[in-house]
Amino acid sequence: MLVNGKHFKTVWSEGKHVKMIHQNLLPFDFKIHTCHNYVETAYAIRDMIVRGAGAIGCTAALAMAQAFIEHFPDWNQIDNARRFIESMRPTAQNLFYATKFVAENAQNHIDALELAQLICSQDSNASKAIGEYGAELILNNYSVATHCNAGWLAFTDYGTALAPIYEASRQGKKLKVFVDETRPRSQGARLTAWELYNEGIEHYIIADNATAFFMQKGNIDIMIVGADRIAANGDVANKIGTLEKAILARHFGIPFYVAAPKATFDIHCATGKDIPIEFRNQNEVLYATGPNEKNISETILLANPGSPALNPAFDVSPAELISGIITEVGIINADYQSINKLFKNV
Repeated sequence: MLVNGKHFKTVWSEGKHVKMIHQNLLPFDFKIHTCHNYVETAYAIRDMIVRGAGAIGCTAALAMAQAFIEHFPDWNQIDNARRFIESMRPTAQNLFYATKFVAENAQNHIDALELAQLICSQDSNASKAIGEYGAELILNNYSVATHCNAGWLAFTDYGTALAPIYEASRQGKKLKVFVDETRPRSQGARLTAWELYNEGIEHYIIADNATAFFMQKGNIDIMIVGADRIAANGDVANKIGTLEKAILARHFGIPFYVAAPKATFDIHCATGKDIPIEFRNQNEVLYATGPNEKNISETILLANPGSPALNPAFDVSPAELISGIITEVGIINADYQSINKLFKNV
């Protein structure tokens, strides 16, 4: 992705340091955040300096490599580091895929770094392929709805839900995108809109509760979202609010697709009921942060003082509401047979 004429990936390594775009500062400020050890890298995942399924996976893999650099050959310390990294975001399957892959295949710190970089490269390549397959679903003059941010910021590069949009645009198709703001952290209004603006793609930020209005008016042709974990039966965990979008799409007869690489599937998780749902700090709901008129970052209270909030980060959309899953090897049905076949062919 080009930012001010320069190509960036969302996260990468330089020696033993892990660098990433500081997503909490976007779209108001573009800065690179540096993590000097695996603890700092893990906290960057927890604090959502880096977020999004693929980007979390890449970052977790690089954190494991840092743990090898810091503690090899003390396998107890390395195992402790793995558990620490995995405790940061319990819902994101890519995180667990990445830590397992590095921890169980690395023989030393050199191997660990090479394996982590392989995870990041696979993520980028998978996202590119998802864009190519998904673009086939987007016809000329289509209006596409999306939720949260599953663009290049959410992966090492390209993204998932936004990758078909980018590819369709590059193919010369005219399209526009309805961007759910995605409260409480506003990843749609802040991150997806920022990406689409940089790509020069027509888009409109809408309130989360405005989606039904635009669907009812016939303004939306297709909806594509990402995923944080996909169960073996095709149930999908994604950013809170995705379930209601899936229900609305079914009601109005709008195709509802999920875009995700194979690393997001958890074939050991039978159904969506088995997916752990992360609850985050209530302050994300109660407060908002942004620049004031003097361009100084300021946090303000949005709600009644003293009232508590509940903040589930994800919900689960049942497989029967999903038109298909766009993967790096093609579009499959959201059911056990299709997912089982996907992994049997590996």
